[in-house]
Amino acid sequence: MNTYGSAFKITTFGESHGEAIGIIIDGCPAGLEVTEQDIQKELDRRKPGQSSITTQRKESDTVKILSGIFEGKTLGTPIALAIYNENTKSKDYSHIKDSFRPSHADFTYSSKFGLRDYRGGGRSSARETAARVAAGAIAKKLISKEKIGCFAFVSQVGSLIYDFDLEKVDTSLIDENIIRCPDEKKAEEFIKLIDKVRKNRDTIGGKITGFIKNVPPGLGEPVFDKLHAELAKAMLSINAVKGFEYGSGFSGCEMLGSEHNDIFYKTEDDKIKTKTNYSGGIQGGISNGELIYFNVAFKPVATVLKPQETVNDKGETIQLEGKGRHDPCVLPRAVPIVEAMASIVIADFYLRNRLSRI
Repeated sequence: MNTYGSAFKITTFGESHGEAIGIIIDGCPAGLEVTEQDIQKELDRRKPGQSSITTQRKESDTVKILSGIFEGKTLGTPIALAIYNENTKSKDYSHIKDSFRPSHADFTYSSKFGLRDYRGGGRSSARETAARVAAGAIAKKLISKEKIGCFAFVSQVGSLIYDFDLEKVDTSLIDENIIRCPDEKKAEEFIKLIDKVRKNRDTIGGKITGFIKNVPPGLGEPVFDKLHAELAKAMLSINAVKGFEYGSGFSGCEMLGSEHNDIFYKTEDDKIKTKTNYSGGIQGGISNGELIYFNVAFKPVATVLKPQETVNDKGETIQLEGKGRHDPCVLPRAVPIVEAMASIVIADFYLRNRLSRI
């Protein structure tokens, strides 16, 4: 339950307020150039305390390479990475020690394990995703050797929607503002809405659009390990994710087959392409060489700084109010997480594909 992947396999460990969180990566080929700076660059995009619209928990999220990398290159042995927790304030959670916060994992973890680490949610905390981002940095380096790139940006906050042409999105602009939307005007609207919600001591959700460039045809497996199924699993395993769609997604339900079919044609340089891309770059669970694109829906953060009714572990009705430092909206910090998980999925299938034919 803590491991994902087949050829490029990751296992995360640690709790939100424990000594450290970390990850073990097994299956990464030897000779890949990786430095702590490469990993830190991605972690800095996810770390808390970046702006007024993110949690004010102050963590440097400094990564420490424990094994598997020597003189800037992977050894082909398990890579172990650690990120030590620095700014825990466990007393902020003492008031929920015996209580079940609405829409949190408190009740379900207690039901499954018979006990739980209530400090920041323990293992259920989104802090665990920092380890995934660290692994994603290495996956990004691996697939970049094949010129494959995974990108994501915020495309919706609440009812505000960014209307875009994916082919024209400038990826260099994604990190140019604190909400990580490549359109400056829409970014300002998103930020104002989140700030308004924050000042009202509430939270808000939205949508992140992800896309993967230059994926060659042939990545993915038939039946259960379809490429889109693994992307869905990867995205739905991220905290606060409530939905996933790829290609035409749910809008495809409104189309006729004759409209939805992607017609094949041969280019002047003898490549097989499609005139449209409602399939989202995946057919039969396997990439077809077109752009892979998808949407990930995130719910509002469950911790709100307003009194809410709930029950304690004795079943008694109580009033509970969120305390401490929390994101009013997860979207800005979730962008690098979506990119990391997409990169890990593609890296896994890239390595698996080496075994698919003689």
